[in-house]
Amino acid sequence: MMKSYKYVIGLDYGTLSGRAVMVRAGSGEVIAESVYPYPHEILHTIPGTEEKLPADYALQEVDDYVEAMYHTIRDVVEQSGCRPEDVIGIGIDATSSTFLPLSEDVKPLCKTEAFGQNPHALLKLWKHHGAQKEADRITALADERKEKFMARCGGKVNAEWMLPKLLEIAEKAPEVYEAADNFMEVSDFLVYLLTGEVTRCMCHAGYKLLWNEEDGYPSANFLGALNPRLVSLKEKLKGREVQVGECAGRLTEEMADKLGLKAGTAVAASLIDAHVAVPCAGIDGPDKALMILGTSCCMLLCSEKLSYVQGISGCVKNAVLPGLYAYEAGQSAVGDYFDWFVKNCVPGRYEREAKERGISVHELLSEKAARLVPGESGLVALDWWNGNRSYLADANLSGMILGLTLKTKPEEIYRTLLESTAFGMRAIFEAFEKGGVYAKELYACGGIVRKNPLMMQIYADILGKTIFTSQTDQGSAFGASVYAAVAAGAEAGGYDSIPEAVRAMGKVGEERYEPIPENVEAYHRLYKEYKILHDYFGAGGNEVMHRLKMQGGEEDRD
Repeated sequence: MMKSYKYVIGLDYGTLSGRAVMVRAGSGEVIAESVYPYPHEILHTIPGTEEKLPADYALQEVDDYVEAMYHTIRDVVEQSGCRPEDVIGIGIDATSSTFLPLSEDVKPLCKTEAFGQNPHALLKLWKHHGAQKEADRITALADERKEKFMARCGGKVNAEWMLPKLLEIAEKAPEVYEAADNFMEVSDFLVYLLTGEVTRCMCHAGYKLLWNEEDGYPSANFLGALNPRLVSLKEKLKGREVQVGECAGRLTEEMADKLGLKAGTAVAASLIDAHVAVPCAGIDGPDKALMILGTSCCMLLCSEKLSYVQGISGCVKNAVLPGLYAYEAGQSAVGDYFDWFVKNCVPGRYEREAKERGISVHELLSEKAARLVPGESGLVALDWWNGNRSYLADANLSGMILGLTLKTKPEEIYRTLLESTAFGMRAIFEAFEKGGVYAKELYACGGIVRKNPLMMQIYADILGKTIFTSQTDQGSAFGASVYAAVAAGAEAGGYDSIPEAVRAMGKVGEERYEPIPENVEAYHRLYKEYKILHDYFGAGGNEVMHRLKMQGGEEDRD
């Protein structure tokens, strides 16, 4: 008699696409994958008009997210041939803070006639940087009042978080703020669509709303000092509070019919896309760090120690693994950064060569760049094409390439850009070590890991660490499936604890990158030059980047 396996679905929402995986709960084997690119990508104009949005805005169409859920889940169910009763759980993660205001009947305000063309009623993507001034105000007031929560967020509030964006709405679109009955992370909203249950995963709240389990949210007194409307903020953060791995609800009959699944299937509490990737590498304990390398980079480090680390994006207990503090840091542009160069700065002859050889321009540049030795080009770059997330936490910073000459070649610039992101990550790790938090092992996952071996070797050389890679291409979607197995529970064929599920399902890939001693030495010298520029232009030595931006350097030139 054929054994009946149990399966879980992980659904991950990235910056430009949603993707799902069907995973065998007992072994972690991925048996089906599906990707759905968002048709509208990132909006450049207000819907229904030709009015351009500011360049630092990053807004999206919520319908793209809903359609991605329908398409990818139905697709992996059909591909796998699984019986509906054998699918025991669904897990969802998304970029964060990516959220939207909702009406009292849990409908997006952007879908109403009154607010359909109000940009502040739209889905605000994580990389929306329109709230930098608000973030600076929150930081200044919290410093003045010596608020305890600042120690957990690295001493500086980031414009990408939910609270600055909420303050931006309260001040720039008070009509939206007043009309909103609930502000909800998009992943929590999708859990609601599946289950009919309004829940709020405290993983998001801890990193993006300055919440912690000891003190809760910032006080109404503090919020009111920012803007009187924010006194009511907690009333607009509705939903049963749930933790990672918890069952947020069960699949409704209506959604089960639409997706080809069984009503009553467990749906896990939503998670942040980077955090949910930790299990994919088999990380089940402290002092191990994971880099998720995609359009941006997020780094998670789990530790038994609570410490102040400059410029982190938050430190929350139980947010990834039970009993451990999960520190988050990262970079606002990685894959986006390289794509910018390929789309805007590569000569036609390189594009023709790549086409003739049947490879991508990225592959061609990587091949040519691999022939160079560290420091050969005489270039160094600051990797702030989309601001700095950690540890300077300043969205108003911009990028720089130093050392260009008339002899500089495209592959030299390309390699320098790769190196600069690794230098940026080294600066982050040094901030952690200064705070007494160490990564004894380093792992990596995400699309770039498989696509660009040169970059991974550069990271190993610059960081001076062995990098273990994840075995799955869809790290976050796979991680979401692990938490889905925990939400389903052992009785249904899943697991009763996160570490148990990680040990059974998570896997380290065969590919690992060892530091090359001579490269480590060369990059150590080059990093000193990077750090001088990093501190001079980013830490108050020269505010030229801020001045240029204020003069219109960020105007949309599309």
